[in-house]
Amino acid sequence: MAKRIIVVGGSAAGPKAAAKARRVDPHAEIIIFQKDPELSMASCGYPYYVGGFFDDRNMLLSTPTGVVRNPQFYINAKGIEARAGAEVLSIDRAGKAIAYRNLQTGEEGSLSYDKLILATGSVPKIPPVPGTGLKGITSLHSMKDADFLRGLRDSKSIRKAVIIGGGLIGIETCEALQLAGMEITVVELLPQLLTFLDWELAKIVENHVRTKANVITGNGIAAFLGENGQLTGVKLQSGTELPCELAVVAVGVSPNVKLAKAAGLEIGETGGIAVNAHLQTSDPDIYAAGDCIESVNRLTGLKTLSPYGDQANLQGRVAGENAAMGNTVTFPGTIHTGICKIFDFSAGSTGFCETAARRNGFEDVITVINASTDKPNFMNGLLLVTKLVADRKTGRILGTQCIGPGNVSKQIAQWALAIQGGLTVEDLVHSDLPYAPPFSLAIDHFIATAHIMENKMKGRMKGISPLEVKKKLDRNENPFFLDVRGPDEFEQMRLGVGETLIPLGALRKRLSELPQDKNKEIIAYCKISLRGYEAQLLLEANGWTNVKVMEGGIMAWPFPREK
Repeated sequence: MAKRIIVVGGSAAGPKAAAKARRVDPHAEIIIFQKDPELSMASCGYPYYVGGFFDDRNMLLSTPTGVVRNPQFYINAKGIEARAGAEVLSIDRAGKAIAYRNLQTGEEGSLSYDKLILATGSVPKIPPVPGTGLKGITSLHSMKDADFLRGLRDSKSIRKAVIIGGGLIGIETCEALQLAGMEITVVELLPQLLTFLDWELAKIVENHVRTKANVITGNGIAAFLGENGQLTGVKLQSGTELPCELAVVAVGVSPNVKLAKAAGLEIGETGGIAVNAHLQTSDPDIYAAGDCIESVNRLTGLKTLSPYGDQANLQGRVAGENAAMGNTVTFPGTIHTGICKIFDFSAGSTGFCETAARRNGFEDVITVINASTDKPNFMNGLLLVTKLVADRKTGRILGTQCIGPGNVSKQIAQWALAIQGGLTVEDLVHSDLPYAPPFSLAIDHFIATAHIMENKMKGRMKGISPLEVKKKLDRNENPFFLDVRGPDEFEQMRLGVGETLIPLGALRKRLSELPQDKNKEIIAYCKISLRGYEAQLLLEANGWTNVKVMEGGIMAWPFPREK
């Protein structure tokens, strides 16, 4: 008799689990229950549909060849029964059956299973403040949300919108609604946007966002304001009131564990469904995958939540195969790799930023910041700013962040594989990567970042971050700032911190203009600080003992400049 596999959830993990189960077991009876009317939605594409990057709604529901993934598609192409608009109400673990309701007809029934896969996803967090029931408040979590926001975009009926939350979804929604002609204000409770970045990189991103929208950090929402049931504004914890006709709440998601919890399945310390490496729950006949589960951080071995679409698909693949074949494959966990588009910028990270590394017990970390283009200037190279985090003793890569208008995705993908492979800085300095001018520098930004870290670890490059430089200025420590760029560069852009301009090519002849106290702290820099490093070596060769290089140069400086 054929095995019956029931999948609860039809967004990402569920359909992937069902498809994988079908591929490894052509005879199993596989049924998907999906509460929403749509199946296999490309939810990460919602902001881009709202923003008008494409207009055909069906593209969010289609295969790469353009076939809409509806129940008829699943039965014809895969031999899988997909019941859209059907909600699973409860799980009878002893009887190995689920109870369900057809949301269109109201009909209820039950169905037995041999194996059950829970892919119930997540639910958006809503701030516990007055006014959440007003019309004009939404998240961007479902097709219904996307349809609502796309309708507002097309009608051009909204002048001002407030986005609550400066994370991935908040920033992507900011772009989408700004492109629709709305005046946008992003409100973030924490001191920075995009908390997967360290502050100094997040500040550069914030500076870019401010060219398109208003940004308020370090301030949360106190209440939604309205008249006659309609949103009219947002009141912040500071007391400031922001008039708006639309508020998008993007303060994160929580695992949807209601069904699992009611069934008595173990819920983990993070709030997600507890699973083993096979993605098997505390009930051996029930598997779970996607946003509803807790995963393992591969760098620490600790439990974590990882609500990403790619992770959901990878987990669904494992859960589906194991439900069909027995526990033959495992899911190793996550290193939290992510990326988002921010107007003409991108921001990505993998592993830990410096702040998170220290918070997770990695105390002896070393970091470097590298700024350079992704391709040669004659191929219209664009800026990248990367911060690399490594273990000082072993050189093991702990994390990387990359931002800028250049090809951030390529950089983060390379660093993610380096982390997953347990590679060290030493392993990477001679990386054999593809090179041609249309694609990269001769020494790719990735490899150059490893070179800078190697030089710093060996004590050759005495780096100092822009954040530490700013702290010195705020403490009135008065180091000697040496700008080794050319006069034309200096006129176009400069810090205005009392720096002395001596171009690198003239430095050997103008050493007398430097502090004659050879122990005086000197901070050298240029546009990206390659020349700053050469200046450090030159000065050290001439007896100066306290020369540092401002990592990333002016291009990584996140603070206001004179020009």
